[in-house]
Amino acid sequence: MAQGVRATANRSDQADLAAARPLLEQVLAQFGRLDILVNNAAIAVQGHNVDGPALDTANLDRQWQVNVMGAVATTRAAAPRLADGGRIIFIGSLLGTRVPFAGAADYAVTKAAVAGYARGVARDLGGRNITVNVIQPGLMPTDMAADVLGDGIPPALLALHPIQRIATLEEVAALACYLAGPHGGYITGGVHDVAGGLGI
Repeated sequence: MAQGVRATANRSDQADLAAARPLLEQVLAQFGRLDILVNNAAIAVQGHNVDGPALDTANLDRQWQVNVMGAVATTRAAAPRLADGGRIIFIGSLLGTRVPFAGAADYAVTKAAVAGYARGVARDLGGRNITVNVIQPGLMPTDMAADVLGDGIPPALLALHPIQRIATLEEVAALACYLAGPHGGYITGGVHDVAGGLGI
């Protein structure tokens, strides 16, 4: 309430596809309606080439379950209950369209799948004036990035960015707010990079 709005936190396992509908019902019970869905939950399993002997296929399979099937299950549960004129935003990754380093094939395909799914959902829900977009951040200061990169960003990776710094969380959030807001009503089916020019 400090910002003048109500908020709540509901815990749910994105890898458990059956959990999507109960989560949605909790939200509807608490707020009465659903206007915006942001699919942001994901994990990253990177650092081993597909031919590597240490490839952790169990965790790679869980990555697919969380990053793709969990987002699909949540979207399927939400779409019939989403208000007309609502918004769906998927947080993808620049790796969904560009892979500038080795060891990220499985993560990259999960984000490419999300982008393709979002375009299909945009087509399905356009008649209800529901917009569907994907935001593809590059590097930003998250726990996930720290887990993958360790203590710092390799200079060679940073040098691939025309704007030679990583994104701030606020820069990524600002685009999400724009797409979810009143001025984003005619932007749909888009894949929007927030990556400092990485990959151009």
